Amino acid sequence: MIVNYDKLNQNKKVFMKSIFIIGLSLILMTGCSSNIEQDGFDEDNMDNSVKPGDNFFRYVNGGWLKKTEIPEDKSRWGNFDELREENLKKVRDIMQKARNKDAEEGTKYQKIGHFYETGMNVEKVNSQGYEPIKDELESINKLQDKEDIQKKIAQMHNKGISPLFAFYGRTDNLNSKMIISWLSQGGLGLPDKSYYLEDEGKNPEIRKKYVSHIANMFELIEYSEEEAGKVSETIMEIETRLAKSSMDKDKRRNPNAVTHKYELKKLDSEISPDYNWNKYFARMGFDEPGEINVAQPEFFKEVSAMMQSVSVEDWKEYLKWNLVNSAADYLSDDFVQENFEFYGKVLNGIEEIKPRWKRVTGTINSGLNFLVGKLYIEEHFPENAKHRMEALVDNLQKSYRERLKNLDWMSEGTKETALEKLDSLKTKIAYPDEWRDFEELEIEKDTYFGNVLRARRFNVQYNLDKINKPKDPKEWHMTPQTVNAYFNPTNNEMVFPAAILQPPFFNIDADKPVNYGSIGAVIGHEMTHGFDDQGRKYGPDGNLESWWTEEDKERFEEKAEVLKEQYSKYTVLDSLHMNAELTAGENIADLGGLKIAQQALQKAMNKDLKKDTEGFSPLQKFFLGFGQVWRAKIRDEALAKKIKTDPHPFAKFRVNGTVRNMDSFYNAFDISESDSLYLDKEKRASIW
Repeated sequence: MIVNYDKLNQNKKVFMKSIFIIGLSLILMTGCSSNIEQDGFDEDNMDNSVKPGDNFFRYVNGGWLKKTEIPEDKSRWGNFDELREENLKKVRDIMQKARNKDAEEGTKYQKIGHFYETGMNVEKVNSQGYEPIKDELESINKLQDKEDIQKKIAQMHNKGISPLFAFYGRTDNLNSKMIISWLSQGGLGLPDKSYYLEDEGKNPEIRKKYVSHIANMFELIEYSEEEAGKVSETIMEIETRLAKSSMDKDKRRNPNAVTHKYELKKLDSEISPDYNWNKYFARMGFDEPGEINVAQPEFFKEVSAMMQSVSVEDWKEYLKWNLVNSAADYLSDDFVQENFEFYGKVLNGIEEIKPRWKRVTGTINSGLNFLVGKLYIEEHFPENAKHRMEALVDNLQKSYRERLKNLDWMSEGTKETALEKLDSLKTKIAYPDEWRDFEELEIEKDTYFGNVLRARRFNVQYNLDKINKPKDPKEWHMTPQTVNAYFNPTNNEMVFPAAILQPPFFNIDADKPVNYGSIGAVIGHEMTHGFDDQGRKYGPDGNLESWWTEEDKERFEEKAEVLKEQYSKYTVLDSLHMNAELTAGENIADLGGLKIAQQALQKAMNKDLKKDTEGFSPLQKFFLGFGQVWRAKIRDEALAKKIKTDPHPFAKFRVNGTVRNMDSFYNAFDISESDSLYLDKEKRASIW
């Protein structure tokens, strides 16, 4: 039924009984509020002065937006962030217990405890200054020619420091059962090439502050002010050359654009003849590297040219900068503070540095990832949540299958393969069946950065050991203690770690419409990533292949273009517009996920979603639940960076941009042509 807007406001208190919220997506960086009782919802979080059809995000979250301040040590804040904070405390408690244990050498408690001890011993860290990197700095000083420079780059790569470019093992896009060598662009100290090359917004100011930051860092390793100033300009020149030859971030989303397989001889002769790749791979442990995927060939042509044109002395300063920049957070307070002044304040607008325990916990949580994860599962995960999640995923998958079967724009042949891909979709929930072995990793009590470096080396070697071997289909690429989720196209799988399966994110006992509008939409979102503008290019077995007819491909792109056109018109900050090419996959997944979730809800309730129940129809609760998923605030500096680097649109645009394309939203809230979000029916996007 159509509900009068005034009646909706009068009856809003009825909705407060069982609200449920979730917020995640592929590699998710947005969030929502967790100031919610499990069986209720604070009515002050809504803003009834705003019509749902004018700004649904603010209608649902306006009260919360008005009363909530972003913490001084954060660039953004929302329910997702708050749950991450609570989860970080749980991880810290694990580390503190390990620190206090008299653990036997080589055990997980000893490794975690000693790592935490060196990180939290601020007096010792400060007394050491930059002593932990002096030997490495001196070794760079001794380099004499380009051969030495290339040798040092390989040595640094083995230690998890990545000057110039990146090398790692990753799934072969054309043979998803194998891990092969990948070479990718890199070497930049700023978040994206646009910071170096574009003058819009604050980019010129940021460049100046970046050069000053580099100089300040060099003064901390005892360069004179004049020397540090000259070096910082040199480093900026090198990085700007790298930026000019780097592929745009939105283009890198296209798997075809980054799939270029070469044999070693061809890499040497055609792409990068002035870089000795034979010796590089040998130094990385590969006398016979096999096929190598060069993600950005033009970038490596420039690397080759720079090996000739950049002097040895300039390369030495560039390598020192990469070392200092990678170590700064683990050295004495003067390094930590200078690093925060630029990367925290200038780039993200953060007012206050995080407490040391948060920084140390985050570092160890990353370095000892699944070792910490195993203890996290033992202490904090209720097993029944895994089974309940499995049932919900199954329901969403069945609903998606129905939608695929009933598509009117896709031919039967392409549809058959699409259904095969959906049916073969795998789901991993909570934690891996087999845990990583950390037995060979040694953690000492000498220096904090020493342990950081050992963990980096260990994890680099773990990755390199996979190259030229069959892929382990059981492997996880996100830890159980991570409040997030992801879709992996080469595995054709969705992964939901344990940390997200807790209130207020996961609560299967919540009101069904709200539950499906939140977690249901997110599960549907991850499923849809297999069929977004890039995910659709992978076949059922995870290989990059052409399984669409040309006609179906054209129809899909026409439908996807409708969303791109809408999102490209959104002004996000000042004169900065959303990059609709960069966010296309997320926008498609948001809309597809919400449609799948609504159909699944219809099946689960087995009744009309328009029926008025205590003042709110199930359909209204469904959208209100979805609207609260993305409740968040962000600082302008962080938002400016997000526009350039993050494929996920920010909160407001995810909510408003999605619901305005749902016919059922118009019916649920009586949206009319006078409302700001209104779109003529023929202009609404509909793909999956």
